[in-house]
Amino acid sequence: MAFLIVFSKASYAQADTPHAFYSSAEFDLGNYIGLDLNLNYVYHEQLSFKMGYSGHVRKARSKPADYSSGLVDGLFFGLLSPYDTFENFQAGMGKIFKLNESGTIRLNFSLGLGYTTIEEPGNWETSGGGIFVENYTWSYHKYNTISFIVNPKIEIPFSRFFGFTISPVVQISKDRIYYGIGFGEMMGLLRKRKTSASQ
Repeated sequence: MAFLIVFSKASYAQADTPHAFYSSAEFDLGNYIGLDLNLNYVYHEQLSFKMGYSGHVRKARSKPADYSSGLVDGLFFGLLSPYDTFENFQAGMGKIFKLNESGTIRLNFSLGLGYTTIEEPGNWETSGGGIFVENYTWSYHKYNTISFIVNPKIEIPFSRFFGFTISPVVQISKDRIYYGIGFGEMMGLLRKRKTSASQ
C-alpha cells in the first residue's frame, strides 16, 4: 500500500500529456470479501492497462455442520477459524467510455488474466475438543490456476488527482468463480487538465 501512495504522489508532477498513471484500491464484497489493488495506465483517455493484486476470503465451504471453533477462537474474533482464500496477481487491458462530456464519470471496461492461488481446508477429522478449543482438525490444500477477469469499473475522477471507483468484477477459473462489487478510490494523474471549468 505504501508503494501505491508513493507512486500516486509522484504522478502529481506530470504535465498535461496523453499519458495518465494512477493507483487504485477497492474493498470488495461478493461471494468472497477482500481487497483489489492496482497500478493503472491510461492512454489518451481511451485505452487502459493495469497490473495488480487481489486477495479474497470466505468461511470454509467444506466445514462440517457440527464444527465448533471453541471459546479461544472467539477471543480472536474468529481469525483462527478455517477460511477459503482466492488470490490473484493480475493484468488487464480495456477501453474507456466517457459517461459525461467533462470525463468526470467514465466506464473503464477491462478484460484480463490472473495467476490464481486457491487455498481451502480439507481432511477434516474429529478431535474431541471441548468448549474451549475446536472439535476438528484439518489441513489446507493449496493449488494454482489461471483466471479470466471481467471488470466494468465506473471511475469518478472529480479532480485531476483523486477520485472514487465502483467496480463490479467477475473472476472465472476452472475450479472457482469470484463475483462481487468493489468500492474504493484512485490517486495519481487521472485525466487531462480542463481549459475552462473547475478541476
